[in-house]
Amino acid sequence: YTKYILIIGAFFFIFGFVSWINATLIPYLKIACELEDWQAYLVPSAFYIAYTVMAFPTGWVLQKTGMVKGISFGLYVMAFGCLLFVPAAMSRSYLLFLVGLFITGTGLTVLQSAVNPYITLLGPRESAARRISLMGICNKTAGIIAPLIMGSIILKNSDSLIADLASMGVNERTLRLDQLAHDVIVPYCILASIWIVVAILIRFAHLPEIKPEPVAEASGMDVSSKRNKQFFLGFTAIFFAVGVEVLAGDTISNYGQYHGLGLDFAKNLSSYTLGCMMVGYVLGVALIPRFISQQKAFYCSSFLGLVISLLIIFIPGKISIAFVAALGFANAMLWAAIWPQALKGLSGKQLSTGAAVLIMGIAGGALLPPVFGWMAKEMGHQQAYWILVPCYIFLIYYSILGKKDK
Repeated sequence: YTKYILIIGAFFFIFGFVSWINATLIPYLKIACELEDWQAYLVPSAFYIAYTVMAFPTGWVLQKTGMVKGISFGLYVMAFGCLLFVPAAMSRSYLLFLVGLFITGTGLTVLQSAVNPYITLLGPRESAARRISLMGICNKTAGIIAPLIMGSIILKNSDSLIADLASMGVNERTLRLDQLAHDVIVPYCILASIWIVVAILIRFAHLPEIKPEPVAEASGMDVSSKRNKQFFLGFTAIFFAVGVEVLAGDTISNYGQYHGLGLDFAKNLSSYTLGCMMVGYVLGVALIPRFISQQKAFYCSSFLGLVISLLIIFIPGKISIAFVAALGFANAMLWAAIWPQALKGLSGKQLSTGAAVLIMGIAGGALLPPVFGWMAKEMGHQQAYWILVPCYIFLIYYSILGKKDK
């Protein structure tokens, strides 16, 4: 299965690139569309809420198309979402940008629903976290590159731009903001073209078909079962794990500006978060399951995340920015460890339904950022990171349950 894992890994690189562009879009759209911080954080909300809204329709689509055709379909949907950035930029409509992000997120929902079970089933379940970590390396490599490339295009000389806008008249300012909005058109047209090409090429990759079971109704799941209770806790764990991952990557730029860093530098800070996450993934691949179990890695990662969160809150000055980036290291193994634990004991229709509901947990990436934005407005950016503490406490609790179940 090495060949197929490499092919899926290439797709994860592509998926990661479009996902982590959001970190650059937040400060970009804040300027171009003249937004408050909390409004700018609707960027990840629009993107990730698609996972909740479209999770079960996606399960139905995959049942009809199969996994391989489903991946192609998801790529076409992503391409359409990227192309919506053209009219959004021409009209400088924030609402249309959000619609484009939602549709792109819908395409990624199809991809995640197809590919995550794919990787889990391509080999022993005991080493599933290791395979998912390999996919994470591909994904986060793209995440490191994406802000650097996109930031150099759409946020070039951003500090001088902000200074110039402050001294411009209304008409001149409007014209300059229109020009800034147009800068996103070419990059997103290129991305749309890439998704279409890959959607065509995947048909010739000869991936083995994994036919999903029909999606069961929610009422068909025995919630009195200990295993299914564990699964629903897994959904909550995914919610918090994705939420803290998105917060660490998407808030660090604004947090750097809060501490006085210029946007020309702060726009690249998310790459540091993803770099730390990359280190965590590499360690996961090297150590799991040979030297450390999935459950133990999960517990250690969750506890480390809690400690780092408290350091962010209580350490004064710019040094706390480094700890926001360090959250990437703590978050690296969360997703990979939760999936096998949450799906343990599920089979047939329940496995298909379980995967769809777990995908819905990605809504944590949609709901936590605007809550963070509101907290930052009310109590300051640094104290807003208190939102992380209950998330990691729950993840510690869930990791302990996994140890007991084992």
